[in-house]
Amino acid sequence: MSEALPHPRDTFDWAGDEAHERAFLDALERGRLHHAWLVIGPEGVGKATFAYRAARRLLGAAKDSSLGPLGASPDDPVCRQILGRAHPDLLVLQRDPEDGKARRGIPVDEARALPEFFSKSPAAAPYRVAIIDTADDLNNFGANAVLKTLEEPPERGVLFLISHAPGGLLPTIRSRCRRLRIDTPEPGRAARWVEARSGVTPHDAERLLAMAAGAPGGAWRLAADGALEADRLAHELLAALPNPDETAMLAIADSFRGPAGMARFSLFFNRLADQVHRMAVRRTAEGEAGVALDRWAETWVELINTPGEAEGVNLDRADVFFTALSRLKAIG
Repeated sequence: MSEALPHPRDTFDWAGDEAHERAFLDALERGRLHHAWLVIGPEGVGKATFAYRAARRLLGAAKDSSLGPLGASPDDPVCRQILGRAHPDLLVLQRDPEDGKARRGIPVDEARALPEFFSKSPAAAPYRVAIIDTADDLNNFGANAVLKTLEEPPERGVLFLISHAPGGLLPTIRSRCRRLRIDTPEPGRAARWVEARSGVTPHDAERLLAMAAGAPGGAWRLAADGALEADRLAHELLAALPNPDETAMLAIADSFRGPAGMARFSLFFNRLADQVHRMAVRRTAEGEAGVALDRWAETWVELINTPGEAEGVNLDRADVFFTALSRLKAIG
């Protein structure tokens, strides 16, 4: 369903606020660079992209100001090494390896490689750099291995910890890092970035950003996953209630089958729930009240929870869809 999106390592432009990059450069240029940076913010705003951009600069890539304060050209020799995952002074820890095999978290053995990595002097660059994407994926043993590195700051070493939910990290980890929060960028800038990346119209770029709560990376992924089409189908279903076209409903149910069906199923129910929520909010603002509105609110909650429940007990997704459709018909 979705084409593979480029890894943050392969992303060289920047949709975020340049103030974050200037703050990092200021610390670097004044010789006050902290050894550990906790990069936090919502998913899809470019936290890992920022970490790779900073890593390129620390590892000696030449500046390319056309790509922002921390910009570097993909053709730079250092960048080519990083793209090839062959730079000796860069270590990346991430939950899922790039062979496609899913894992529950970052293995503790990989986290325990950090102290040894930082115990060595840079081999080919001014610094040694490690990126943990994300620190949320460390178990307690892995977190303690990271803490050991933070307690003994490496000379000429910099660690970037990405986190969507920093409140879940060990307080001792948070206290030893300089925090850098990346929020959703200015809407116009983000929309232009999504438009250029996804090849969608300006209007659709704004729609995707609204679906992704303003996160450009999230909007880009939604575009690749077919969110605009799912949103259209959800709208048509609700508009046709209580008598939607049965052939169209069968086609939607059939799209949920097969290996990629779960992703389509989750995305469709997400868009359906969002449209139901917006409809309920609009009717409330118009002064409508009563049993019907309460039932729409209850249905919204059910739609949000349905994908997780269906996957948890391995329910037939087409059957779950038609059950939800029956509830919608009864209300509509």
